[in-house]
Amino acid sequence: MDAAILNKIERINLRLKSSAKRLIERAAGFEGKTVSHFILTSALDKAEKTVQEHETMTLNAKNSRTFFEALAAPVRFNRKLAATLEEHDQRVVSK
Repeated sequence: MDAAILNKIERINLRLKSSAKRLIERAAGFEGKTVSHFILTSALDKAEKTVQEHETMTLNAKNSRTFFEALAAPVRFNRKLAATLEEHDQRVVSK
């Protein structure tokens, strides 16, 4: 996260109520940070948590076994899937 703070080239502007600004200024003061640094570090922390929540799947033991077994099982193509894959090969040109 430090590199994201040190190598600053981008800018984000926002408008907020006076009460929200005062609250942020107060919180930044408690942490001994500038308002900009407080907002940036807070937003980055929240962004990292949000991305992790959306990219991570947590399963209990039963669901974990079921998921692994589904991945490990051989793929069985039915006629409809085979036809769809054939149509894809005809329509799509890969580079």
